[in-house]
Amino acid sequence: MFGFCCPVCGAALKNTQKACVCPNGHNFDKAKAGYVHLLTSFSGRKTHGDNKEMVRARRAFLETGAYAPLKNAIAETAKKYAVTNGTALDSGCGEGYYTAAIAEKIGNTMQVLGFDISKDAVNSAAKYCKTVQFAVASAFHIPAKAESVDLLFEIFSPYSETEFLRVLKPGGCLFEVIPGARHLYGLKAAVYDKPYENEVAEFSRAGYALLESLHLQNEITLQTAADIQNLFLMTPYYYKTGKAEQTRLCTLQTLTTETEFYILVYRKNTI
Repeated sequence: MFGFCCPVCGAALKNTQKACVCPNGHNFDKAKAGYVHLLTSFSGRKTHGDNKEMVRARRAFLETGAYAPLKNAIAETAKKYAVTNGTALDSGCGEGYYTAAIAEKIGNTMQVLGFDISKDAVNSAAKYCKTVQFAVASAFHIPAKAESVDLLFEIFSPYSETEFLRVLKPGGCLFEVIPGARHLYGLKAAVYDKPYENEVAEFSRAGYALLESLHLQNEITLQTAADIQNLFLMTPYYYKTGKAEQTRLCTLQTLTTETEFYILVYRKNTI
């Protein structure tokens, strides 16, 4: 069963070898990697989201295993709430690192979908994980029918209140992963004269009840300049940092920094 719907009219899509077609004649070509492009045009830009350099950096860094404890915790938490014959959707899936782990844990009982606004990220994800249906799409216009999703994942990606509430079934679960106050503090201390802690918002979402929160803290040591640069490139700090600070980071050959995450599980209200 093809999990995504037509982003133009909302009708079901028929999945063929080369394209996805809806009954109203809207046609969406499938890429060689297997994903489908369902991003309707907006803002006049041809490209959106992370570029190839950022995607390569994230893939290379994640393959070091530095975030493996988080990946494993997300997958185990997903398994805890899995619904037989249900649908799981990873919003803003990026290069598919966490999506693949989720699919490995629950893919035998649930249909797993993933989308991202970045074509480069989705292309990487589709090559990385063949058991997930991937699409290029926006979290603010999700190509999924109303109340069609049992488990919805938002891992370091934009929160779309209206769309998440629309696509989740009543009683469905929303999984959010956010950084803690001390996340990557060592990286910021190496770059900035005055490093700062992250601001962590209250764990509440309109329309949901918080079921549980998992707190993960660790310390990682990166042993090469390449790993340090890859981590830096996959963070928002890269685009907020001047050349002098970036040059300072380039001189480092090792870096020890804290990691801190929260995995938050919410249940959508049924009334």
